[in-house]
Amino acid sequence: MAGILASASGRLPVRIAACGTIAGVSTFYDIDTANARLPEVRELLSQLRDQRAELIRLRDLTTDPATDEDERRRLQLRMQGIIDQMQAGVVRIDAWSITLRDIESGLIDFPALVNGRQVCLCWRLGEDEVGWWHELSSGFSGRRELADLE
Repeated sequence: MAGILASASGRLPVRIAACGTIAGVSTFYDIDTANARLPEVRELLSQLRDQRAELIRLRDLTTDPATDEDERRRLQLRMQGIIDQMQAGVVRIDAWSITLRDIESGLIDFPALVNGRQVCLCWRLGEDEVGWWHELSSGFSGRRELADLE
């Protein structure tokens, strides 16, 4: 669960993960398998994005001087409930051996093997299907179209 951070100091749940060396990964995706997983992933990432937005809204209310102490406690309990739901969603994504890169944009990486080398198939919310990949050492900035995959 490392990487999920939340506190009263205003840090929002963020999962920071690199698609670095994928040691111990027993699941690798091909393009068809990754695309088949997208309906579930799309729904879950949409929920996470909405929950993140709600968490930001609630956090802002807790810092409003007009919010009394009882309301602030209620808001913090609601925030903790959202954080718990988000953590459950991230655990589900992890169970699929998918790396969540960014909640806000819905950016994920699927581990893949191409000619015996590990790469990441890259997808984000708004894209119809997996159409991108990148080397383990490069992130989103190094992503290239699947047609360039050798």
